[in-house]
Amino acid sequence: MTYFKKPAGRASDGRLIIDFLAQALGLPFLSPYLQSIGSDYKHGANYATMASTVLMPNTSLFVTGISPFSLAIQLNQMKQFKTKVEEKVEQGIKLPSSDIFGNSLYTFYIGQNDFTFNLAVIGVGGVQEYLPQVVSQIVATIKELYNLGGRTFMVLNLAPVGCYPAFLVEFPHDSSNIDDFGCLISYNNAVLNYNNMLKETLKQTRESLSDASVIYVDTHSVLLELFQHPTSHGLQYGTKACCGYGGGDYNFDPKVSCGNTKEINGSIMPATTCNDPYNYVSWDGIHSTEAANKLITFAILNGSFSDPPFIFQEHCDLQPIG
Repeated sequence: MTYFKKPAGRASDGRLIIDFLAQALGLPFLSPYLQSIGSDYKHGANYATMASTVLMPNTSLFVTGISPFSLAIQLNQMKQFKTKVEEKVEQGIKLPSSDIFGNSLYTFYIGQNDFTFNLAVIGVGGVQEYLPQVVSQIVATIKELYNLGGRTFMVLNLAPVGCYPAFLVEFPHDSSNIDDFGCLISYNNAVLNYNNMLKETLKQTRESLSDASVIYVDTHSVLLELFQHPTSHGLQYGTKACCGYGGGDYNFDPKVSCGNTKEINGSIMPATTCNDPYNYVSWDGIHSTEAANKLITFAILNGSFSDPPFIFQEHCDLQPIG
């Protein structure tokens, strides 16, 4: 509704972080690897899918909604893509030159579904037991891409899921587990533990791959600030979803999620959308609005939330993202 004005394969009202990054670098939006019609891969490819995980899922999309395209599958797709590029003989195909892989920026924004998928069933303690495997898999993927020629990797950390309207509604909790900003303390603390583990492991990876740039990006801090102080950044609502059902503090009901209509007690109940998504941090109770994504992207570009600092303007001729 905000940017594309039509269904665009994105869980938001408009552009995502990856869209804004492409615009800032003066590139067209990345085509999804799975998009068979109308794709142009000369400037990059997007292997991400909604609801994907780092670890291989042991369940079905039709049972839980978890994507079958885990990080290992996405890596295999990338390998196949590289092979196809190197085999390219036909001119005019919308593929990059074969030397692109050493000059590309590889971005990772994945792991949230590993954290939240079983959270309601096994609790924070159960989830934390396998989070080291998640970090190890991300690092193993970076090293494999390094062996394929990649040299610049940017890993975004985990968001403060304890502030998500969906989890504030779905996960049982008492008032002692809610902080002054209305977020779940135990879940956000667990996220911080994961992020610290990820940061330290990426530091070790950076030391072992001395000719590579391995950048940890603390988007968690940016998003947490938006949830806690939305009005300080031109927004109005932190822990309330723009698109959902139920109104109230969170406007979220798992039975009637954004984009869906359900019959409840004999009545047809559609999820509805607010008229002002530019005032919200949360689009659908989980994913961010375009307004929040733009603010997060500005923080990424200025480099102050990166370890080590990575100021895009020192490396690229940045364009306005509007």
